[in-house]
Amino acid sequence: MNPFRTIINAGVSTHTVSLSEKILTLGSCFADAIGSRLTRFKTQTLANPFGVVYNPHSIHRIIQYSVFNETVPEHMYLKHQDIYLHYDFHSEISSLDKENLQHQLNNTIGSTHHFLKDARWLLITYGTAWVYERTDTGEVVANCHKQPASQFQKSLLTQKKIIESFEGMYRALKEFNPEIRIILTVSPVRHIKDTLELNSVSKSILRVSCHTVQEAFPDVEYFPAYEMQLDDLRDYRFYKSDMIHPSEEAEDYIWNQFSARYFDSNLKNFIEKWKPIRQALTHKPFHPTSAAHQKFLRDTLKKMDELKSMVNIEEEIAFVKSQLLTS
Repeated sequence: MNPFRTIINAGVSTHTVSLSEKILTLGSCFADAIGSRLTRFKTQTLANPFGVVYNPHSIHRIIQYSVFNETVPEHMYLKHQDIYLHYDFHSEISSLDKENLQHQLNNTIGSTHHFLKDARWLLITYGTAWVYERTDTGEVVANCHKQPASQFQKSLLTQKKIIESFEGMYRALKEFNPEIRIILTVSPVRHIKDTLELNSVSKSILRVSCHTVQEAFPDVEYFPAYEMQLDDLRDYRFYKSDMIHPSEEAEDYIWNQFSARYFDSNLKNFIEKWKPIRQALTHKPFHPTSAAHQKFLRDTLKKMDELKSMVNIEEEIAFVKSQLLTS
């Protein structure tokens, strides 16, 4: 029977993710969506520690900061409405005190450096090839932080520039951690401020760059999240009310395709066992002291006991125990 859809089969990767392997996600808000689900299911994931970053140049630069455990450039700090920010990072990384922001950035870079040292996977999500360059220095910024438009020159990264930037980052990363593998994705979120026409130009550059890099490096692969949203789901019912961002249903669909492609059997089995436990942890009973709910808590604890040797769930166990009545 005709499925009336152009279904994308992501297949199964020859390199799979296990529960014990570390995963770092970086990039656009789609990296947040995947990262939050990886965290939700107790994988060892560091999800977008520097906030949302959209363009490849800035993403690669952040990775190099982390590899070399570098102090970020002093001249990229700025103050806006009494708040200190940095042009290389999202505005969620900010402070009313410059020294505190410096300390915050140094700590985040340091912790990412140590995490990246023995991480097995790096998931990068590119959002746009459009960038803003400072008119005074010519440097690409990750975020304009609502500064006057006259301070920036908008330009389009070329495929050549993206690949050169990737190769520099890749060499440094592989020297630092030879075992790491990279998964590239293109965010399905449309950047309509660039107009839909120029958004298409941007996405095409990102997609061709990913293909070129994937073909050149055996430990780099591409996951077709972009195509799943636009060519497989292809319907406004799979978007949020802004008609730009994928709906939660769409994100779940892409997540299921991602997990089917990359997760090994042990991780898949763990997730199936953890799902009802996670649901139980969010359950809000009308009568918490009732015999039925107390039995529900004890049964949940038994299920958690079976998994506690696999992952750290001490906090969740303590939470359930705190609701048990003492005899």
